[in-house]
Amino acid sequence: MPVTKLVLLGLLLLLYFSVVFCNALDNRCWTLGDFNSPVLEKDGDIVIGGLFPMHYIAPETDHNYSKQPQHQECSGFDFRAFRWVQTMVFAIEEINSNSSLLPGVTLGYRILDSCDHVHTSLRSTLFLVNGTSSQTKANADDSAKCLSTAPVPAVIGLASSSPTRAVAQTLGPFGIPLISYFATCTCLTDKKEYPSFLRTVPSDVFQVHGLVQLVSHFGWRWVGTVGTDDDYSHYGIQAFTEQLERLGGCIAFHHTIPKAPSQAQIHAILNSLEGSTAQVIIAFATEGQLLELLVEAAHRNLTRRQWVASEAWVTAKLLTIPELHPVLAGTVGFAFRGTTIPGLAEFLLRVTPSPRPESVFTNMFWEELFGCRLGYKDGGDSKLSSLCTGSEDLMETENSYTDVSRVRISYNVYKAVYAIAHALHQLLQCGSKEQSSDHICKTESKFSPWQLLHYLKKVHFTNQFNEKVYFDNNGEPVPLYDIINWQKNDRGTIRFQMVGTYDGSAPDGQQLKIDEGLIQWAGGHTEVPVSLCTPLCPPGSRQTTRPGQPVCCFDCLPCAEGEISNISGATECIKCPQYYWPNNERISCVAGIEEFLSYHEIMGIILISLSLFGVAVATVITVIFFLFRSTPIVKANNSEMSFLLLLSLKLCFLCSLVFVGRPSPWTCRARQAAFGISFVLCISCILVKTIVVLLAFRSTMPGSISLKLFGPPQQRVFIFCCTTGQVILCACWLALAPPYPYKNTSYQGGKIVLECKDVWPLGFYLVLGYIGLLSCMCFTLAFLGRKLPDTFNEAKLITFSMLIFFAVWISFIPAYNSSPGKYTVAVEIFAILASTFGLLFCIFVPKCYVILLRPDLNTKKRMTGKISK
Repeated sequence: MPVTKLVLLGLLLLLYFSVVFCNALDNRCWTLGDFNSPVLEKDGDIVIGGLFPMHYIAPETDHNYSKQPQHQECSGFDFRAFRWVQTMVFAIEEINSNSSLLPGVTLGYRILDSCDHVHTSLRSTLFLVNGTSSQTKANADDSAKCLSTAPVPAVIGLASSSPTRAVAQTLGPFGIPLISYFATCTCLTDKKEYPSFLRTVPSDVFQVHGLVQLVSHFGWRWVGTVGTDDDYSHYGIQAFTEQLERLGGCIAFHHTIPKAPSQAQIHAILNSLEGSTAQVIIAFATEGQLLELLVEAAHRNLTRRQWVASEAWVTAKLLTIPELHPVLAGTVGFAFRGTTIPGLAEFLLRVTPSPRPESVFTNMFWEELFGCRLGYKDGGDSKLSSLCTGSEDLMETENSYTDVSRVRISYNVYKAVYAIAHALHQLLQCGSKEQSSDHICKTESKFSPWQLLHYLKKVHFTNQFNEKVYFDNNGEPVPLYDIINWQKNDRGTIRFQMVGTYDGSAPDGQQLKIDEGLIQWAGGHTEVPVSLCTPLCPPGSRQTTRPGQPVCCFDCLPCAEGEISNISGATECIKCPQYYWPNNERISCVAGIEEFLSYHEIMGIILISLSLFGVAVATVITVIFFLFRSTPIVKANNSEMSFLLLLSLKLCFLCSLVFVGRPSPWTCRARQAAFGISFVLCISCILVKTIVVLLAFRSTMPGSISLKLFGPPQQRVFIFCCTTGQVILCACWLALAPPYPYKNTSYQGGKIVLECKDVWPLGFYLVLGYIGLLSCMCFTLAFLGRKLPDTFNEAKLITFSMLIFFAVWISFIPAYNSSPGKYTVAVEIFAILASTFGLLFCIFVPKCYVILLRPDLNTKKRMTGKISK
């Protein structure tokens, strides 16, 4: 803030010129200006300074720099801050009565009101380090030590981060230690800028990290933030936002409460809260800054929001008034580790008003608490209508001052006082062998604030609550927090229930410990509130961001084929392993169903049955031909070739059985080889029969040499050579690139088709082509002999059977290539069976008909056609 920096620069110049005047003007230190704010003080060998926000409403700053601004009093007395003041006094008196800590040394105090304001805090700070008199005589030798021998070697304060930064920058160059009990801004860890700053309260960096873990723990990804126009809110909200976004969360809105907000600004903030879908609000502010906003929220019945409090207001009694119960009941937040300090409650109740000047804060407290004015006040112009009767009893009151069941900020003040005492104990050599026999510290030796700061950084002790008190390299304590929940008790008042803890020094994953069963949520709900821009995508889908919107606002898309998501809110789907497919909900991968032409399914049973039926028919025909082998029709059709043809047809029927069942390495190799060889044997026999018919009818002379050249031995050699060619082709194919069992997943999701994969598909087509070549030769020869003069011309039957054979296998090729999965095998089996049945029926059934039903036609004369019709 430019104005603050200008004021700070002016005050530093003022301090500098004070030192110059101390050296230049008659060896005297001069305090320029006046300071007439009330002071709570007590003399001692060593006086400790204190700065506390006993009022939380600062006067308006006069920005007219043409004249000296007039001092104005602060307003809004803070009972909780007065308890902090009394805790400091209590700790000092406790140390003074302790014979083992600082023996022979009496601690005093000088406490002023910081008013939670930068300008007032700086004025009070300069008053502490410069003393109370307007002119202090200094010896020539000590003229350079006007500030190094300041009456206050250490200061305990302040409560807010912005005033603390200003004071720490002022005291840092002079090495005067400043120990804060409530300033948590991360910015104060910079030792170059704040070399003399320490604190007994953890830095915001730990609280922010804990708040992010808390928000993530409850699944709140869509939250709003509210802060004030100061360093505490700016740094805290910025760090919270960055960490939350790294974890995938989003800030739905952010509002800054001005220092003196107008009604229009308050209404604008509340309108935004009401219009947002975010159900969780994180507030980084003090109770005084939030009060007006929350009161207006209660008037507008804005009660369905879950408030998450920072440590600045999570235990503030000021906000527990009945009017705010509907709004704040159920609040959760981080609070500093608290305890019960023995004797503090009794000490606080001993406070009484007095006409002495040092009791001015007590008198203010008394008047604010009981709403009366003290009779000894001069002027009688008090705005309070009645006089205090003297019968007022603090024990009958219930406010943040008397609530000491588990103090937190007061405990930080208490630790700060003891840290200074232990550092002084070491500085004054109270525990060394050189101390006197009566165990009195060396108070005669002078020391500078720099020396005290050195010992403060090294202080390390365990207090009476078994807590280790020390400062790390950045002047930070151990980060310990209690998680507090605002719950309404049976009397209708708010109580602060501890529901968990946070230890910033613990390993990741073990820092946050919370008992959800103890929490009462906003609106009296028993379930965790939901705060999402878009509900998390269910398992089986993934989320995709909407263009131009935060990542927390998204659409849900089902996982693609072969992918799953088994958690809610998945951003990416997981691809299933090989041979696994998603279930119907796409939330888990299940093993694919293996598919192959099985012996047990209907289609397999039908094909096997047809194959066996064909074998049976061929066997029956073989038996018939054997029984009637001496008849003309059997003899005329080359009985030896007929029996060999019937055998090859049986092999064709049986080879289809190899195609059924689970593919294995041997069945994949045997399938095509058995098919190719058996069909070549079959077609070779038919080709021989065709050649024999042509030669027999084309010979004009009996005993023609052509029949002798193609007699039975030559026929057998011809069949053997044709079949051997196919055998060699199949052997080369299977030896060089044999088919192998393959799990094919490309046909249909969820199914694994077990098939025989051809490494070299050309091999199969060469086998099929060889069969086709022989078939074409056979068909051509049979077609040429179809009109031979014979009553029962076998060439006609062969021609017709070859036509059926061609029709089957020509239609087989496109059907084979287009059939999916097991149907590819079924198509090939069907082609084998259909072509085999065609050959069997066309060639042999007419002959069996003549043999069995028309024996009159089974004569030589009838076969040669010499009987007249």
